[in-house]
Formats: sequence, structure tokens, C-alpha cells
Amino acid sequence: MRGQRPLRATLPLQVAAVCYRRNGRGVEFLLVNTNGGKWTFPKGGPEPHLSHSQAAQTEAIEEAGAIGTVEPRHFQLYIHSKGVFWHPGGVKEFVVKAFLMEVDRLVEPHESGRNPTWFTAEEAKAALLRGREVKYGNELRLVIERALERIGNGAGPATFGSARD
Repeated sequence: MRGQRPLRATLPLQVAAVCYRRNGRGVEFLLVNTNGGKWTFPKGGPEPHLSHSQAAQTEAIEEAGAIGTVEPRHFQLYIHSKGVFWHPGGVKEFVVKAFLMEVDRLVEPHESGRNPTWFTAEEAKAALLRGREVKYGNELRLVIERALERIGNGAGPATFGSARD
């Protein structure tokens, strides 16, 4: 009908810290286990009193014990799912803002059972694919590829201003 705006479905938002370090093997990524045992980036919901990058940094500390420098702006958006269709509530999708975070050091994570583990880029891509539908695994694979592009171009956290995201 005329005059009516089209209905838009919006997905809930999460923020993720794509934690990395440089070493003799190149770039490695820090992944954590989900409650279901899959590998993922530290992530969670945004906090009203924090910028999105600060919320991602908080997730990195809580889930992985990662302390470092986070970029103030997200570098990638991806779609993530939680749940399975055969359980009550089914599958729920989220849009995730991914923030690069160069890790300086690790401490004991606030959350137990997350098993923070370093992976090479290729190992991380394979780990992120395991146990997921192909479309969600491919989303995560693209996050790693885009992160490598940004890290390789010297666009790490130290080269950004203090803009809030």
C-alpha cells in the first residue's frame, strides 16, 4: 500500500574481538570454545555504557583472558547463529561487529570452560568451520581473511585515532 514503509526484519547485534598476535609463525588468532564446544571469537552483546569496541574488548578479557589494544572501529560484519532447529527456540541469527584486537598478554579468563587457544590463520579457518553450517563457517572464514588483509597492511590498532564505534 502507498504511504506505508516496508517492514524490515532486523537481527540482534553482538560484538566480537578478533584477537591476534604476531610471532615467528606469522599471525595467530585466539579462539574460545562455545558452550556447545565449537570454536569462535570472544563475543557478546553490546553494553549501554560502553562503545562497541570497548564491549568487544570486555568480551576478550571475560572469555579469553586477552588483554591488548582494540581498534575503535569494526572491520567486518558477519552473521552468526545460536541454537539448533530441533531444540525449543530453534536457530537465532545475530549480526556481529568484528573488532581487531592485538593481544599483549593473557590472564586467567573470568569465564571457565572457554579453553582459549592460539591458531595459525589456516588452523583457525578450519576450526571455525567444524560443526557449523557451511554458510556460517564461511562467514567466519571471511573474518579471518579480512583480518589478515588489515593486519598485513599495517592497519593495526596503533594506526587508528580515538573514534568511537
